[in-house]
Amino acid sequence: MPLRLLLITPPFTQLNTPYPATAYLAGYLKTLPWPDGGLQVRQADLGIETILALFSIEGLTKLFNDVDKAVLGSIELTDNSLRIVRLRDDYLATIEPTIRFLQHKNPTLAHAIATRSYLPEANRFAELDDLEWAFGTMGLQDKARHLATLYLEDLSDLIVEAIDPHFGFSRYAERLGRSAAHFDELHEALQQPKTLIGNLLLTLLDQKMTSHTPDGLPPDLVCLSVPFPGNLFGALLCGQHIKTHYPGVRVVMGGGYPNTELRTLAEPRLFDFLDFVSLDDGEAPLRSLLEHVNGDRLITQLKRTFYRNDAGRVIFGNGAPEKDVPQREVGTPSYADLALDTYLSVIEVTNPMHRLWSDGRWNKLTLAHGCYWGKCSFCDISLDYIARYEPVTANLLCNRIETLIAETGQNGFHFVDEAAPPALMRDLALEILRRRLTVVWWTNIRFESTFSADLCQLLKLSGCIAVSGGLEVASDRLLEKMKKGVTVAQVARVAEHFTAAGIMVHAYLMYGFPTQTMQETIDSLEMVRQLFGAGVVQSGFWHRFAMTAHSPVGLHPALFDVTRIDPVAGRDGAVDGLGPFANNDLDHHDPQGADHDLFAEGLRKSLFNFMHGVGFDFPLKSWFDFPIPATTIPKKFIERAIAETDEKAPRSNALVVWPGRKPDLEVVTQGHGKRKTQQAELLLARRQDDLVVDMPVDLGEWLISMWPKLSTQAPAPLPLAQFRTEFETANLGSFTNFLTSEPWSDWKEAGLLVV
Repeated sequence: MPLRLLLITPPFTQLNTPYPATAYLAGYLKTLPWPDGGLQVRQADLGIETILALFSIEGLTKLFNDVDKAVLGSIELTDNSLRIVRLRDDYLATIEPTIRFLQHKNPTLAHAIATRSYLPEANRFAELDDLEWAFGTMGLQDKARHLATLYLEDLSDLIVEAIDPHFGFSRYAERLGRSAAHFDELHEALQQPKTLIGNLLLTLLDQKMTSHTPDGLPPDLVCLSVPFPGNLFGALLCGQHIKTHYPGVRVVMGGGYPNTELRTLAEPRLFDFLDFVSLDDGEAPLRSLLEHVNGDRLITQLKRTFYRNDAGRVIFGNGAPEKDVPQREVGTPSYADLALDTYLSVIEVTNPMHRLWSDGRWNKLTLAHGCYWGKCSFCDISLDYIARYEPVTANLLCNRIETLIAETGQNGFHFVDEAAPPALMRDLALEILRRRLTVVWWTNIRFESTFSADLCQLLKLSGCIAVSGGLEVASDRLLEKMKKGVTVAQVARVAEHFTAAGIMVHAYLMYGFPTQTMQETIDSLEMVRQLFGAGVVQSGFWHRFAMTAHSPVGLHPALFDVTRIDPVAGRDGAVDGLGPFANNDLDHHDPQGADHDLFAEGLRKSLFNFMHGVGFDFPLKSWFDFPIPATTIPKKFIERAIAETDEKAPRSNALVVWPGRKPDLEVVTQGHGKRKTQQAELLLARRQDDLVVDMPVDLGEWLISMWPKLSTQAPAPLPLAQFRTEFETANLGSFTNFLTSEPWSDWKEAGLLVV
């Protein structure tokens, strides 16, 4: 009989696309030869399925009935919730057409929604100060989707107030999972009667347990992927239900949350709801668990897996001799079993990058495991997901891209790297162009000087639409303390290269880093104002610095002039100040720093305005309700930084690429008699226009002859050193002089790239 595995993403992550962890594992397991009848692998996203069950006629009917019962009890509703309840018939009449609209299945409904006469409205709509200002250039469909999103958020407010305070569209009971050094509060919450959300979730879970395998039997092992604190409570509800109603089924939890929060796990009560907790990359631990469940491996031979022994103690089993699975062998993610056409494209906020997170279906892929930089002092660089850097080849990546396009029918890709390596991005772009693939993609980067204007143009040609990167604190002193390896001026120049290529730039911004002063916070805001004012950054978000247990700041706080405040210092059961359950986010004392809490609202408000192209001429003090110092940053700092060229002579191993079709060459005679000369005209037919480049005949003819080697369709790209050799062999003169000549400049302007 085959071994049966069910991979589950519990509520809630994203509405618009599946979180990729189960798809990654399913893709890997498909590569394995499995003995004794094989391995049946199924996956389910119980987050989107719970949302769809809730936001339906049947689900809303149950919701309003439960609200009525709550009102008969001790709940006193606010005026806003009372209004929603009075409009219940309108909500029931509009919910399913609106959900279909958000699934791109009912696009003409946008006309009715956008008039603001179709959907019932409550408090969320009062936040629309000026819809045309925020969405004037976005079109009818986007306005309607934003209104439909507010409509769902109104219903969410009712749910939180009257039914389930833990509910959220992209998280569930997040507060219970975040920094829960002790398990007590979570344990108590799991003993409470199930709410409507919990009952819907567990009904769906029963369906998966009994009908998600071809033979109708329950799975042998259920894998709960918990990427964030907002998935933990839903995962434990699932584990609790399985342990109660399917006692023979084993349950394992893995993912980003245990990888960061549960590395010092010592809480035995967690294993009333689970059998195992695995850490870091899941492929090798899951394979060892499957072999253990199948009777082929002792429990002492598991890989990076916690379990509870017969004496009731938590044991960390890591006796497996196998190494982690190399990235080239993990296979292509598989979205089989996931109903991709049921996800919702919502527009929650007007931040352009956040819109990419919540709008549209994106296939997820990883260019390289870990981070090639791996030095940032605020980052978990001591953990495997950052520390172990392992890229794959552009050829293998494109094979996976083609497989995913064939499986999903979607050409959109989000490369979910910690920081995508520039050299690999270049090679991937060239391979995408060589294969003539139509791909739209975005990723996270470091603002490396490697991202030249030419490289950004190449990335754009391959389908790149956006990049996000950490500017963090826009202060060179603090960037050095962070070990970011960049300066503000460098970030500005790189951002300008991306923007000039038509690629949107999102900046992650940080405030509250250890020893950051009020002056540095205000100077950072001025830098951000100038970056947006110059148009080189289009999207951003301010994050408050958080000390994590596995970052250099958390591990060596004295080096950063702060004091770590352990979560349970002095409590029973505490080991080195750590509790028996989750340990990651840490409090700290920063005696040299400013009162960072003061700045949150002013930074948020100013950035919101900058993203909409307004407020650049406001004094910085206008964003705050307390006195601030004047900025020390020159008014044209960013403008001058952008103007300063940092381009060096191209390296000999750079690649010379001529995108587009082969040019046409025409030799034109100019002048008369002895003054008669011949000139070559290269006609480049581009998608938007035609361009003519003049040059000497011998140079033009040589360039035409070189086109097969320079084309994106060439079997291998041409290095600059070889290009130089070919030039000199053709006796065309000094190559150094050629690189400063007008024909070279014209050719570069026409699209030639050196990357």
